[in-house]
Amino acid sequence: MEIGKKIWVFADGDLPPQGNEEPLGHEALMVVNNGDVDAEMTIDLLFEDKDPVENLHIRVPAKRVNCFRMDFPVGDEKFEIPKGQFAVVLKSNVPVVALYGRLDRRKDMAYYPIGGFSL
Repeated sequence: MEIGKKIWVFADGDLPPQGNEEPLGHEALMVVNNGDVDAEMTIDLLFEDKDPVENLHIRVPAKRVNCFRMDFPVGDEKFEIPKGQFAVVLKSNVPVVALYGRLDRRKDMAYYPIGGFSL
């Protein structure tokens, strides 16, 4: 059974700051491809104070899940997302299920998903 959507939008990206020895948390884009065809996807990043970065390429093989850490270089292009507010627009050639989450260790360790919108 094919599940998911081809376009996902996550409007609340905001990487936690660097701590003394490591980041005070991270954000990740998790993508599930339940189909029989590899998912070839692009990510567009929208910022509040700079031009967008478009068409970063990622992929998830058929019947797999991948987690893309946003504090690591993103996509085949190895783009490093700057600190501050951003949004993620994910476009896929096949339907996928996507979730965006944040781990925040600044006070009490917390992990929470960030709601998205799909078409």
